[in-house]
Amino acid sequence: MKKVLLLLAFSFIALFTTGTDKDEVSSEITAYYFHNARRCVTCKAVEDVAYNALKELSGGKIILKAVNLDNKTNKNLINKVGAKGQALLIVKGDKKIDLTTEGFLYARSDPDKLVQKIREALDSLK
Repeated sequence: MKKVLLLLAFSFIALFTTGTDKDEVSSEITAYYFHNARRCVTCKAVEDVAYNALKELSGGKIILKAVNLDNKTNKNLINKVGAKGQALLIVKGDKKIDLTTEGFLYARSDPDKLVQKIREALDSLK
């Protein structure tokens, strides 16, 4: 009987200590593409290449979240992530990798190179 009670006690302790807490939530990788309402061909290419690369590299677990900088409902997220303008960011907890420059350099001229940069960023966050 003591063993059963002890087992139940440990089960309850395990249930209450292994819930979703801040550490678990912040350990997820999130990708954002912050953009303006008016977008050029390169802006659209950055989003397309990044979206497809993240989907393929993560097996669909990381989806690029496109965020319109001009939409006032996005202000809290923009401030939280620290986006100062158009940006391609990969975030995990307090770590933020800014791939904006690479995105605009390679999305149209060398998409495979942008995919490689995204792969390296994801690997560094594991």
